[in-house]
Amino acid sequence: MPPRRRIDPREGRAAVVRWHASPTEADRTTTATAVRYTLEELSLQAPGNSVEVRVPPYGAVQVIEGPRHKRGTPTNVIEMTADSWLAMVTGSITWEDAEASGRVRASGQRADLSAYLPLVKLDP
Repeated sequence: MPPRRRIDPREGRAAVVRWHASPTEADRTTTATAVRYTLEELSLQAPGNSVEVRVPPYGAVQVIEGPRHKRGTPTNVIEMTADSWLAMVTGSITWEDAEASGRVRASGQRADLSAYLPLVKLDP
């Protein structure tokens, strides 16, 4: 069953566009909406429960097919700041560059989102 949408796709995309236009000036509401919308999009593109993607304090989602964890901390975890996440989903930074620069912390064999990024295509 696909996840239930909490963020209207039009509002979510608009928040991503606003954030992308000026990341340093985006307010908390815009950032929160953009992060939550893109986490929902990721869960639609990569359904599953083997990897937990965390963007504190805005949200977390479980994605990618594979073994499901049942209790405690999952073995495959990806965590980053909202700015790092939104930069990756918009293509401003690649997964590889974010990981190499320490902007993303990933643990576990399945903890790699490079196949799903960029997630939101923005018009030039």
